Amino acid sequence: MLELFNAFKRVLIGRPYRSERLAHTLLPKRIALPVFASDALSSVAYAPDEILLTLALAGVSAVVLAPWVGLAVMAVLLTVVASYRQNVHAYPSGGGDYEIARENLGRPAALTVASALLVDYVMTVAVSMSSAAQYLITAVPALDGYAAAIAALGVIVLVMVNLRGIREAGAVFAVPAYIFMASILGMTAVGVFQAATGTLRPAPSAAFTIVPEAGMENGLAGLAGAFLLLRAFSSGAAALTGVEAISNGVPNFRKPKSRNAATTLLLLGGIAASMLAGILFLASRTQVHLVQDPATDLLLDGKPVGSGYIQHPTISQLAETIFGDASIPFYIVVAATGTILVFASNTAFNGFPVLASILAGDGYLPRQMHTRGDRLAFSNGILALAVGALVLILSFDADVTRLIQLYIVGVFVSFTASQLGMIRHWNRQLRITRAGPSRRRILRSRTVNSIGLGMTATVLVIVLITKFEHGAWIALVAMAGLYLTMTAIHTHYARVAVELAVTAPEEDSAGPGRVHAVLLVSQVHKPTLRALAYARASRPDRLDAVTVNFDDAATHRTLAAWEALGLPVPLTVLASPYRETLQPILDYLRTIRREDPRALIVVYIPEYVVDKWWENLVHNQTALRIKTRLHFEPGVMVASVPWQLAPAGPAGG
Repeated sequence: MLELFNAFKRVLIGRPYRSERLAHTLLPKRIALPVFASDALSSVAYAPDEILLTLALAGVSAVVLAPWVGLAVMAVLLTVVASYRQNVHAYPSGGGDYEIARENLGRPAALTVASALLVDYVMTVAVSMSSAAQYLITAVPALDGYAAAIAALGVIVLVMVNLRGIREAGAVFAVPAYIFMASILGMTAVGVFQAATGTLRPAPSAAFTIVPEAGMENGLAGLAGAFLLLRAFSSGAAALTGVEAISNGVPNFRKPKSRNAATTLLLLGGIAASMLAGILFLASRTQVHLVQDPATDLLLDGKPVGSGYIQHPTISQLAETIFGDASIPFYIVVAATGTILVFASNTAFNGFPVLASILAGDGYLPRQMHTRGDRLAFSNGILALAVGALVLILSFDADVTRLIQLYIVGVFVSFTASQLGMIRHWNRQLRITRAGPSRRRILRSRTVNSIGLGMTATVLVIVLITKFEHGAWIALVAMAGLYLTMTAIHTHYARVAVELAVTAPEEDSAGPGRVHAVLLVSQVHKPTLRALAYARASRPDRLDAVTVNFDDAATHRTLAAWEALGLPVPLTVLASPYRETLQPILDYLRTIRREDPRALIVVYIPEYVVDKWWENLVHNQTALRIKTRLHFEPGVMVASVPWQLAPAGPAGG
């Protein structure tokens, strides 16, 4: 079975890499941009939709404010990018926001940031894959109703790609990411030209009238209108997700790592802001209308459009308006957008495993997360992220509007904490830096991070207020659960370390008073005789052979065979009135422990090893169950004595 599994594994992820090839996996900027920035770049595919959907609750008159909401989002985006350029220079080790919080704000803040980022990475995969499934349905309407299955399949494909290694994943994702950027910027340029020349047509949904939500008939007037405007801004702030991934991935850049990461951040900010501005401008000029429930909230000639109408995302409507339905450019834009949404999840597949590895190294996650797999990727982190994303996708049926409400809470928690941590970092540097260029640079960096703190903290408050009852509380509960889990894991590791530490060498190295060997006998055959020979060769102070009687006839045959061989060790029969195997053995061993507490009990278990994996299915694995349980018995050691069965011949045996 093991050989079959290894062969299958080689086909899926390739041959293992030697540790010396780690440098081979480092990324140049041209590949690092699509690998680490795909999440932030792709947010233009759903952030405008969420702004328009939220404003539409107040009717058509509110939708015209979408570009202004987008402008506020872009201001925050560029400020955060500028702040994180300071971060990657100050903390290039890859810990990102977690490391900054740990070094400057203490353990509770660091764990809060870590739990927020881990939740956000899972949300990134779930939202991006669900949105990609919606775009695929746009191009192939026959797939309507299968969004969750499509998104789940996409996650599985990404897992396979990432298990092959970060550089291989980057090479796969680079070309489609650049095609997406070129197609969106190209569509924006053509749309702006058409708007300037008066040839820009209305969007397919422009003719529809939007039915306002109850209580919002007067548009954005009053407190309710202001609240809705803030909610639209918080939904559009999804465009900032993924910015932090570059600071977590600095170790994956080629040297000079910090400079290359900072340059990539600058490219990310400029490109993402340009695309977001272009899409919202064109959506306003073409009068794109999106609503939560198209069947009832969109009216045509005063009547609902009905369930037969399929609402297409903003980019899809713009591509149809600018290039024409079913044109080649239309399909390029839609395909590139759907593809980048799939690849946006790859940002999380690079950030989550690295952060999980750092947390595992600090003792807050299982140590398995700290080791690299065959292809030098953190395979266990990749699999953990995939499981979390699949649970969300299937639980929410790949509904982007519902999932987005859980989104961005975590990322703004980490944004805010990291900015505060950086301010403390610069304050500490100022105390040891004299006047000169270095001090001026530190003051400038602290100013940038201070502005970033003000903006991200404000957005965090807005997000918590406007999204809490719409699902943000679920993200907060998940963060709290992760925080408590990591704390418990760290406490466990600390307790184990204290217990295993050598404090009194003369006491810790003292051997047992006696060695009491116990041979388990199920029947008299070659494996049993080999185990008996090994037990006698170890020269224990006492050697017992025991068998459990849950079948009188079988026990009599075993005793007769034992006596017929004239073996020098008496065979003790343990009664088992309830036909149990394990409990009589445990009772026997505990009796020995009570009689001689300092004795070391060594249990010899004969077992045979089959040649084919499927042959294990026809054996009851009693030895495995006994070994597993005895590991928890104090003062008991287990010695497994295997007997390898010969391979079956041509006739099957």
